[in-house]
Amino acid sequence: MVAPLYVREGALNATVPGLFPDDDDLFGASALPSPKNPRGVLPAPVAPELAALAQRLPAAVHLGTSTWSFPGWRGIVYGDDYPNAKLSRDGLNAYGAHPLLRSVSIDRSFYAPLPLADYARYAAQVPAHFRFIVKAPATVTDAVVRGERGIPAGDNPAFLNARIAIDEFVRPCIDGLGAKAGALVFQFSPLPDALIVEPSRFIDRLAEFLRALPPLEGETCYAVELRDAVMLTPRFIRVLRDAKVRYCIGVHARMPAIERQAKALALLDENGLGPLIVRWSLHSGFKYEQAKAKYEPFDKLVDEDPDTRQALAELAARYVFAGQPVVIAVNNKAEGSAPLTCFELAREIAAACERN
Repeated sequence: MVAPLYVREGALNATVPGLFPDDDDLFGASALPSPKNPRGVLPAPVAPELAALAQRLPAAVHLGTSTWSFPGWRGIVYGDDYPNAKLSRDGLNAYGAHPLLRSVSIDRSFYAPLPLADYARYAAQVPAHFRFIVKAPATVTDAVVRGERGIPAGDNPAFLNARIAIDEFVRPCIDGLGAKAGALVFQFSPLPDALIVEPSRFIDRLAEFLRALPPLEGETCYAVELRDAVMLTPRFIRVLRDAKVRYCIGVHARMPAIERQAKALALLDENGLGPLIVRWSLHSGFKYEQAKAKYEPFDKLVDEDPDTRQALAELAARYVFAGQPVVIAVNNKAEGSAPLTCFELAREIAAACERN
């Protein structure tokens, strides 16, 4: 079986105590350069204002970024210069130490299935309250096999194959992450014209696929994210509701405004709210590669989007007051620096909760 081919955005701690931690600086050690930590990744110092903000942010709100291996986050998340590969392997300890970063999206699972050991290694690096968003492999969520540059090269025989999804995604993910698994997201790539012109073909297959998935325990949920606005119909929402699957709001140039998606979510929740799952992937008006080129190295906010922040904050506050968890993943391509967007979004959510 040939799986879809994708090009990823990137490649893929404890500090050693001094010999005399309680002694005076007998040998002028303070004048020496600080030794590098050869094994772990050091966290950046947390500003007092952000620490205070974390106290205001409800515990049910889990903000985080889409992946974590960005050297440009030095001084924001990480305390020193580290290569991408080092952060990918060992950076979650430092990332999870930040009081406002309570979630992260594992995106590399979209490009190829991950073994249980990888999930377990990630879970071991973060605190108990931390929640992961995990993207299902494109093997089961892309209707076509893609060649170079993502150009469709034929139908994907594994599309919406529940057995493959369970064996290669659901089981290793749940067994490895345990209760730290927040949402298992099936993000469907843009569908081919044959499915767009006849939406029932996709929706009927999706319903069968979702019914075949094993139930999840605790607050862990399945969610579906679209890249085709035409599929966001009452029939699609009813399929999710019948399967007890969440709709993942996707903030992306291919999708409608948050307010329109929130109305679809309200239909899903007309008999009671469930968890709020959001992925803020891309600034409106940009293509992925355009945003990447403009925003690298992702160390500052470039194109701030206060309207999106406010809309997400009001939506998050509504779910917090309903007693539901809120898990939001932000991409660097949203405003220029995902962790800085998370900090601004935390301010908005805390304020929205305090107003109500």
